Amino acid sequence: MVNISSEPQGSSREREIVAARVIVTSPGRNFVTLRIETRSGVWGLGDATLNGRELAVAAYLEQHVIANLIGRDAGRIEDTWQFLYRGAYWRRGPVTMTAIAAVDVALWDILGKMAGLPLYRLLGGRSRERVLVYGHASGRDIEGASAEVGRFIAEGYRAVRAQCGVPGLAKPYGVSRMKNAYEPAESELPLETVWSTPGYLEIVPRLFERLRADHGREVELLHDAHHRLTPIEAARLARDLEPYRLFWLEDATPAENPDGFELIRRHSVTPLAVGEVFNSIFDCRALLERQLIDYIRTTIVHGGGITHVRRIADLAALHRARTGFHGATDLSPVTLGAALHFDTWVPNFGIQEYMRHSDETDAVFPHDYTFRDGCLHCGESPGHGVGLDEQLAARFPYKPRQLPIARLPDGTMWDW
Repeated sequence: MVNISSEPQGSSREREIVAARVIVTSPGRNFVTLRIETRSGVWGLGDATLNGRELAVAAYLEQHVIANLIGRDAGRIEDTWQFLYRGAYWRRGPVTMTAIAAVDVALWDILGKMAGLPLYRLLGGRSRERVLVYGHASGRDIEGASAEVGRFIAEGYRAVRAQCGVPGLAKPYGVSRMKNAYEPAESELPLETVWSTPGYLEIVPRLFERLRADHGREVELLHDAHHRLTPIEAARLARDLEPYRLFWLEDATPAENPDGFELIRRHSVTPLAVGEVFNSIFDCRALLERQLIDYIRTTIVHGGGITHVRRIADLAALHRARTGFHGATDLSPVTLGAALHFDTWVPNFGIQEYMRHSDETDAVFPHDYTFRDGCLHCGESPGHGVGLDEQLAARFPYKPRQLPIARLPDGTMWDW
């Protein structure tokens, strides 16, 4: 008879956490990584990157969290999560939940290595053979954006997010000078940009009319409004985009008030996605329970780790919503690796955002996931399959970078 135990491999002494430290590196952009090591020498990595606020999370880990990890059993992942969350009077928020996520993912990585199993096996095994992803295509005008969508299709992508320039705006959101990614944190102090909603609402439907004419109806098309619209403006855009059958309209309006999404729902059947800035199940509870969104985008690194995002995914499943995790280059390969294992397992998967990291980043974070046929495939290495070359990481010191801000033409502060 096979003895199946809920306890991870090794004795509790072997699983005892004896060291943890933070590594900050900038191979093309800033990343924060937590490395946790057990008495047996098994170690795990967690991503702790918060774009533009990286050192705040590093300080939270170094000054408030690491000392509490030493001596704990690395196999008690749930108890450690509850300790860091419920044991702290000041709960939630992006800094706290990113720090908790780093610990949580590192412990899942350790558990996988001790068990000799890839992370998706620990979660319950495969629900699918591959993970559908979407890339980012953009252009200064409609013609340029359409050409970029065509390039992504030629590279095998089955889903593409499309953004284009807005006449009169020097730096519209989502338009990148990079080939496969969009990195808006360009300066030490926030860059001030100008935003015009009327021009944007005029050009976006024209963009997607052109994309369907140029590329047909087989490719899935997505678009990000980036919280720039009021609810009624978002409803107008969602209705205007209906003929072009978008996979989703992302971040149509700020999500602090769920009633805004109810107004959009009244006027349009365009699928809605939101949540990359969410940190807990409480941020998305009303949106999911009232069936006001179709895809939840809360990412593992900012949503408290695998332990907590798993609960969010379960709540979404109860209300027929699917996952669509944030996956921009401000998340390190550690998060992408963990997310792909989660995507491979989670029953209500929708799609995974995929911005390719730079060659320097891939060298610092060697990984076993692969891209082919428009999909990402997680590897079979124990844990999440992502490592860290610390000697190489040390060659890329931290560089202060902050996200831009946006103002209306009259100078009024607006949502970036």
